[in-house]
Amino acid sequence: MAGAIVIYYSRSGNTRKMGELIFKGLKDEKIAAVLKDVKDVKVDELLQYDAIIIGSPTYYGTMSAEIKRLLDDSVKFHGKLDGKIGAAFASSANIAGGNETTILDILNAMLIHGMMIQGDPQGDHYGAVSIGAPDARATKQCLRLGSRIAKLIKKRSEQ
Repeated sequence: MAGAIVIYYSRSGNTRKMGELIFKGLKDEKIAAVLKDVKDVKVDELLQYDAIIIGSPTYYGTMSAEIKRLLDDSVKFHGKLDGKIGAAFASSANIAGGNETTILDILNAMLIHGMMIQGDPQGDHYGAVSIGAPDARATKQCLRLGSRIAKLIKKRSEQ
């Protein structure tokens, strides 16, 4: 299947809301997309998509155990995710609560897989972040992330 999968873990619902916004950004650009809680994702599904977008709340400056488990399980596909598009997003309770370190940990795993990561020269450079529930700023950044990944998928399919 072409398109994107948005995967999230969310205990409070904040990261889920971010995932829904990113999903909307993809759909607004007419990209086939799936939104899934990590508990409903089978690691083999990662092979089906052009883009994999993963979101996590920030726990002790890094991703949740549930997201880490998915990434650890993806080791069996080492080299098979090469060239896919990757992106990440995170929520935390506080400013300087570890959102960027969480995103970078997810992106590091994607880079080891050989995935392509697109930064953003405006707004949230590494991936969308939210402090608590997504406010107007975080909403805009989530929609933008979905839209930018959608446009990158389209650009790659033209080649």
